[in-house]
Amino acid sequence: MAITRTAHESIAMVPIRNFCIIAHIDHGKSTLADRFLEKTGALDARKRVDQYLDRMEIERERGITIKAQAVRLVYRSRNGVSYQLNLIDTPGHVDFHYEVSRALCACEGALLVVDATQGIQAQTVANALAAMEQQLHLIPVINKIDLPNADVARVSAELVETFGFRSDEMLAVSAKTGAGIEAVLEAIVARCPAPPSTTTAPLRALLIDSWFDNYQGVIMLVRVVDGSIRVGERVQLMATGRQAEVLSLGVFAPEALAVPSLNAGEVGFLITGIREVRETQIGDTVTVPDAAVPALAGFRPAQAIVFAGIFPTDAGEYEALRTALEKLRLNDASFHFEPETSVALGFGFRCGFLGSLHLEIIQERLEREYDVSLISTAPTVAYRITAPDGQQQMISNPAEFPQGGEAAMIEEPYAALTIHAPAEFIGNILTLCEERRGEQEGIDYFGTDRVAIRYQIPFAELICHFHDQLKSVTRGYASLEYDLHGYRQSQLVKLTVAINGDPVDALSVIVHQETAYYRGREIVEKLREVIPRQMFDVAVQAAIGGRVIARETVKALRKNVTAKCYGGDITRKRKLLEKQKEGKKRMKRVGRVDLPQEAFLSILKVRSR
Repeated sequence: MAITRTAHESIAMVPIRNFCIIAHIDHGKSTLADRFLEKTGALDARKRVDQYLDRMEIERERGITIKAQAVRLVYRSRNGVSYQLNLIDTPGHVDFHYEVSRALCACEGALLVVDATQGIQAQTVANALAAMEQQLHLIPVINKIDLPNADVARVSAELVETFGFRSDEMLAVSAKTGAGIEAVLEAIVARCPAPPSTTTAPLRALLIDSWFDNYQGVIMLVRVVDGSIRVGERVQLMATGRQAEVLSLGVFAPEALAVPSLNAGEVGFLITGIREVRETQIGDTVTVPDAAVPALAGFRPAQAIVFAGIFPTDAGEYEALRTALEKLRLNDASFHFEPETSVALGFGFRCGFLGSLHLEIIQERLEREYDVSLISTAPTVAYRITAPDGQQQMISNPAEFPQGGEAAMIEEPYAALTIHAPAEFIGNILTLCEERRGEQEGIDYFGTDRVAIRYQIPFAELICHFHDQLKSVTRGYASLEYDLHGYRQSQLVKLTVAINGDPVDALSVIVHQETAYYRGREIVEKLREVIPRQMFDVAVQAAIGGRVIARETVKALRKNVTAKCYGGDITRKRKLLEKQKEGKKRMKRVGRVDLPQEAFLSILKVRSR
């Protein structure tokens, strides 16, 4: 990261407003941030691109925000006063809610953006409630008013009914055309509270994020709560006790600019020369050495929900994969991994993710940014196993699942699920949730045509194409939000897949006993389609313990050994066929089946009924 060594105007006495943008996915947060950059003159016209704050290529391609980004703006209001605006653009997908929670801790206000064509969605409610818990001042913004099917009156009424806003608080804008942007900026400086002025107090700064730079080491993004930080001073991280000298300070405006100090209320980055990201824990408090001050509240640590095995397709790329995972973890504190060995796939890693989208993003970044070819196993969740002696352990790998009476109790995680959709799709949604072993908790109505359906549902059912099927049965109009609700005892079994009698651990899955037969039936049918034919029959079996519940056969290729027989007695042909038959028996006994990548991907396409 190149830091521009330009003297940045000291604006310690300038009024400060810290705010973030929260919304459901694809409601226009990043586009609105682009307009703020243009309106305040922070971005040169030659550098303007759509979604400027989405720095990763994969973010631009998918049109989503993955990492929250902070930027400092200077806005001169209509009353002639210049304000320092510290903006944090946040993700909208439920998998990256952890990024949103960190941003909320650094702000006093938040723009609640709602699409004028879609109205309130699942993450709209979730993010708004999280902001209210932090006691942030919410400013409702209705976006996309330029679209022909925009219904500002209906969305305004939904916001009034759901969150208790006044109708005169609503701001109608079009982030695409720039209409109403100045009114939003004026509302920010007028309605958002200023951060407390505690410059004279001992230093306390909240560590919002950290990432690794090859040349400068760990870069820490901080919000200074009390006191100030200056270049050359020594600071201490309270959680780890690590002390270091401040080598550089800066802000993103939107490019990195060096500053001599960061004062109370400001957001910026701090470089100390620390080379280990694990020494800079997200949510830690930065203070001066030996300061007798209480630590800041911080945030809950990220909790992995979805687990999967990642293996290199070529065993020789194992070290390259390890290096790539370590580099990726430096810039993503919510991702973790540990070594794993599979009989079928060799050496690899067991990785934990925040959700299915997070898994997909990590895998794509590994393949694109680090040029590593991968095979991933079917995603699973962490189960709680209680042994007969009362000891508990968490397992996420089907290979570790206990057999027979080795466990006194098996519990699986449940999610508190909320689905927002038009009322006409209630029947389809209820049917889908009941098929996935969900338990209904209630239905709330918003206006006359929108509902919020609340369910408790096993996490394992959510990660197996639930979102795709929900979009299908609601023609794309539904949205969902979920959170971990606890663990419940369940009748779970390990479904083992065997190829020619040899169990393949990488294809094994943990399923509910009631759906085990259907799941096994679909898995072997899928594998029969993708496993290439050999010169011998290949038996594909699904079993629970020692009992086979489903079987398919990949029929052998037939070589025409009688083609050279242009005539003569039939016994000549029969002799050749018998010889071929004996050869196939020997081949089947010693033959080895190479499973293609499609065999492992096929497990992902199978859903439980």
